[in-house]
Parts: sequence; structure tokens; C-alpha cells
Amino acid sequence: MFLLILIALIIVLVVLNVRIVPQAESYVIERLGKYKCTWTAGIHIKVPFIERIARKVSLKEQVLDFPPQPVITKDNVTMQIDSVVFMRVFDSQLYTYGIENPIAGLQNLSATTLRNIIGDMELDQTLTSREAINGQMQAILDEATDPWGIKVTRVEIKNIQPPAEIEEVMTKQMRAERERRQTVLEAQAHQEAVVSRAEGDKRAKILAAEAEKDARIALAEGEAKSLLLVAQAKADGLAMLRDVKITDPVLKYKSIEALKDMADGQATKIYMPAELSHLVAGLGVAGEALADAKPQVPSDMAVSADVPSKA
Repeated sequence: MFLLILIALIIVLVVLNVRIVPQAESYVIERLGKYKCTWTAGIHIKVPFIERIARKVSLKEQVLDFPPQPVITKDNVTMQIDSVVFMRVFDSQLYTYGIENPIAGLQNLSATTLRNIIGDMELDQTLTSREAINGQMQAILDEATDPWGIKVTRVEIKNIQPPAEIEEVMTKQMRAERERRQTVLEAQAHQEAVVSRAEGDKRAKILAAEAEKDARIALAEGEAKSLLLVAQAKADGLAMLRDVKITDPVLKYKSIEALKDMADGQATKIYMPAELSHLVAGLGVAGEALADAKPQVPSDMAVSADVPSKA
């Protein structure tokens, strides 16, 4: 009976001391108050009354949102900065025995590091250098927390709250900068419009000049062709006259017609060959053409006639 009770007691003790460590966790085990080992994920059996679980450590990445910290910039501006620290435990033994309260230590270290970094920067630089601040804080915190078994993976500045009067000045400055940009954009748009209009006028004038040039060239070519055709016609007429072999009576008749045309002008005297004078006197057409003109025959070859001018 006693043996059964002893076996049952041993079974109960074994069952009560069987531990299953979840994934992404580790257990720090002490034997008689001294660090023995670190259990990783899986099933383990603890020696009763001798070994104990000193700490259960989560190996997941943790997000620590610390309260805003008052900091003073290089130009003596006090502001509130809210930061977020991302960390994970890489050594459970150091995390357990390296520091009494790792989270509180990391919070205080983060606050002091932030004050040191912001203290070397002016307000404008602080507002525009979040990436630089994040990088410096991450490097400093990661190096300082190595003895605690903590790996700082990332640091983010969540919010920067300057004083109300500084925020009002910044708002006015931002409004003035936007108005300046709007003025610059309007000026650039007006300039582009003027340039485009000038370019359009220039192209229109160039096209008009080219059109006028082409028109003058076409007119000149037309006149040249017209003169060429007239000259060609005259040449063809002379050639035809040469080929027809005109007789003397026809030639004299044409001469009289020419005299008729000459007498129709403003001339007061007409000179004609001597051989045409007797023909002119005998033709009725000569009296109509010459009116009352008296022919004057020069001593050698020609006869002139006074023709009344047409007033």
C-alpha cells in the first residue's frame, strides 16, 4: 500500500513539474538559487523542490510607447517629444540578471539620449531631422542595452509639440511661404503666356512675309513669262512677215494706216517719206486722218504736215 502511495506521489510530482515552453518564449531556470539553463520552446521537466523558473521571457519584438519627454533645443526652446522604441530580447540570461527592471531602464535611457541629441540641435533642425534623430537614438540605445540582453531594432519620433507661440509663428511663416510660392507660380504663368503670345506673333509675321515673298515671286515669274510670250509673238510675226514676202502696194497701205494712227495723237507735225506724199494727197482717208494739215516736203527725203492739236 505504501509503495502505491509513493508511486502515485512520484507520478503527481512528475506531472506537476512537466513544462511546455511556447514558441517565441524562453524560461530561465535556477537550481538552488543559481542560474542553471534557459529552456527554449518545447517540453521540459523541472526537478521538484530544487529547480524553479526564475523568469518567463518573451522573445517577440515589443513596442514601447513612452510618454512625451520635455526637451530643450540649442536655441533654448522647450518642447514635448513623444518617441516609440522597438526592441526584442536576444539573451534571456542577461535580460534576467543584467538589470533589475529592463523596461524602466530602457525608458530612462531613451529620455536622456533624446535630451542629449536635441540639445545639440536648433528648433528648425529638430523639426526637419527626424530621420537623423531616429538613427542616432537607435544606435546609442542598441549599444547601451547590449549588456541587458536587449536588441533595439528601431526608434521613431512619434510627435514633436513646440510651444504655442512658436507654433503660431511657424503657422504664419508657412502661410507666407505658400503666398510667396503662389506669387512665383502666377508670375511664371504670366511670363510663359507672354512668351507664347510673342512666339505666336513672330511665327504669324514670318508666315505672312513668306506668303508675300512667294506671291511676289509668282507675280514676277508671271510677268517674265508674259514678256517672253509677247516677245515670242513679235518674233513670230516678224518671221511670218519675212516669209510672206509683202509687196510694195501692201507696204504702202500699211504705212498709210500707221500715219492715221499717228495723226490721232497730240503731235502738231508729222513727217513722212516723200514717196507717200502723192498717195496721201489722193486718198480720202488722208484728209480724214490729217484734217487740214499742210504737208511740208523737205528738200531731200520727207514731207511734214502741221496737224491741229486737240485741245
